Order: sequence, then structure tokens, then C-alpha cells
Amino acid sequence: MMSGVRRATILISTLLVAFLGQHCAVAFAPATSLINKPTQLRARPLFETANNPKLAPGDTLPNELPQIPFVTKTVPSDRSQDLQIGEDCGVFDIQQENWGSLGDRGWYTFCAAVATILTAVAVLWVYPPTGYADDFTAGLESIAGGNPHIVTLLFGIIFPIVHSGLASLRPYGEQVVGARMWRVIFAFPSLCLSYSWIAYFIAHVHDGYTFYDLSHNPAAHTIAWLINFASFFFLYPSVFNLKEVAAVEIPKIHLWETGMIRITRHPQFVGQVMWSAAHLAMVGTTFTALTMALLVGHHAFACWNGDRRLYQEHGEDFLKVKERTSIVPFQAILEGRQVLPKDVYKEFLRGPYAVIAVFTLGAYFAHPYMQGGAALVKNTGLVQGGILDGLFS
Repeated sequence: MMSGVRRATILISTLLVAFLGQHCAVAFAPATSLINKPTQLRARPLFETANNPKLAPGDTLPNELPQIPFVTKTVPSDRSQDLQIGEDCGVFDIQQENWGSLGDRGWYTFCAAVATILTAVAVLWVYPPTGYADDFTAGLESIAGGNPHIVTLLFGIIFPIVHSGLASLRPYGEQVVGARMWRVIFAFPSLCLSYSWIAYFIAHVHDGYTFYDLSHNPAAHTIAWLINFASFFFLYPSVFNLKEVAAVEIPKIHLWETGMIRITRHPQFVGQVMWSAAHLAMVGTTFTALTMALLVGHHAFACWNGDRRLYQEHGEDFLKVKERTSIVPFQAILEGRQVLPKDVYKEFLRGPYAVIAVFTLGAYFAHPYMQGGAALVKNTGLVQGGILDGLFS
């Protein structure tokens, strides 16, 4: 039975590698090669109407979807008080989006790229008979002597070194393998380690000394839920550029000037503080406190590292934006260094924020499945080896 599973997984992995190689040949090609592609690979708008006739021969004209104010097309920001050297964040127009063909810079390629890397993570890391997440966690537990506090401490050391380290090496890595391939190299270990740390945290959240446990208190649950929900809106604006995240488009180090950046220059740090505080307020164990401290500490370091990388990329332009912003929320506004436009709310009524709201609600309702999955991982324990063992035998 096990050998059959392994053979099937090897076959799937071989097909994935073949697909990824074919995809990379197109996705990582110079922009000039895309211009000269045959007509059948030409990207087409996601929604096309009689007023926007860009259909290929033989295609039929789809019905135009109704426009949703703010969501499907961004209302321009009032940038009269801005330096206008940074970008406007969360800009979106659904009529300008392209499905394209597989290999183009459209959403078909995005879906294929995301499916490929998530499948690779599942096969090479998550699934115990073929992956190495269980071996990695078992190794940490062996080093820690089974102490979950030391295990989460090791996660809190290894993850920042890998995640922030690869981010810092980006300028050098991109020169060797290109921007898109470096994004894959950066994303894969980060996803693997994130999965393992999250699964371990959920499975051991009540370990250690318990100061209090308000997880079943309705009032505490409601307050924590509201803080958690709000924290996801502090995602760094570059996360909105999904095609860059998936390396379908060339990843860039953006200099943002609108939206959440007006409130805090490092919104992901603020969001992590909110998320960690809400979870710690619910479950007051020593294990939870240590894990939350490690997460916040990593994001605090990322504030310094992020400023360093932005200066390295944008030079004096970043220093000008830095002068008008602050890490502490609202500090620059209260000090008069940042002047909010009267209709600043329009910068938050945008498609990406609607997606975040839906995702956050989905993540909340998925909590029982996360807890069940983490319990399954813990109870399954170590399944020796993985799919790559044959390469090293």
C-alpha cells in the first residue's frame, strides 16, 4: 500500500516538474519574447464588451458584469498633498485584468503557478509519507528533548533567518537566477516553515504554565475576533500584487505612499502585534506568550530590515517618504508630517480589501479544521523519510 502511494506521488511530482519547467521557460523569459508570441497566446481582457472589442477570432462576446462601486474599479486617491514619488496602493480595475493563455502574464498562469507550488509543498513537505515536515519537527523535538517551549524557540530562530535572510539576499539572488525564480526560491521554504510552525503552535497552544484561559469566554472571544479581523487589513500593500507574489509578473520592491502607509509605514508589524495580542489575551500560557513574542520580535526586526531594503532600492525617494510616515500608527499624522486627504476612506474601499475581508472570515470559520489538522499531524507523528530519499541512498 505504501509503495503504491509512493509510486503515485513520484509520478505526480515528475509531472509537476515537467510542467514547472515548461512554465518557467515562458514565465521567466525576457519581456521582449512575450511581444513576439503567436496570436493564440495573446492575453485577452477578463471582461470584454462591445465597447471594448478585443476578442480573438472565433471567440464569442461575454456579457458585461455590473460594475461595483469602489470594488471593481478604484476611485482615484486625492494626492494633492502627497509627494507623488511613491505608488498608490490597492489600485484595481477589473476591466483591465487579463485571463490570458497559459504562459502569459494572466490569471490562468497565476492559478497554474499557485497550484504548482502548493502541490509541491504538499508532496515535498506536508504529506508525511512523501514529505519532510514531520522529519523536521521530529528533529527539533529531539534537539529540544521534547520541550515545546524550546521547539517553538527554535522555530522562532530558524524562520526569521530563512525568511528575512532570503529577502535580504534578493538583490544578489536576482542577478544569478532572475527575479521570478528568486521569488520561488524565497517562497517555498517560507511556506514550508510557516506551515510547520503554525501546525505546531495550534497543537501545543495550551502547553506550559496557564495563567488564564479565556478561550470559552464570549466577551473575550468577541473582542479578540474583532482585533484579529482588523489586524489582517494591516497586510503590507505589496501582498495585494498577487501576480508578483506568485512570480507571474516580475516582483518589485515597491515604494507606497497611500492607504495604510499613511497610518503606519510597516503595517504588517502593527497587524502582527494586534494578532498576537488578541491570541495571547485568549490563551495565557507560557507557550503562547513565547510564540507571540517571537513573532512580534521578528516583525520588529523586519521594520529595520524593510527600511534598509527600501533605501537600497529607492534611495532619497524613500527618505522623503520616511519623513512623512511613522512606524507607530498615527504618529506622523498627529505630528503634522502626514496630511490626510478629506476623502481618505476611498483609499480603503478597494477590491483588495474586500478580498481580505472574505479571506479573513473564511480563515475564522476554518479554525475547527485547522485544529483538527494540527491534531492529526501531532497524532500521526514521525513517518520516516520522504520522496527524495532515493536521491541520497
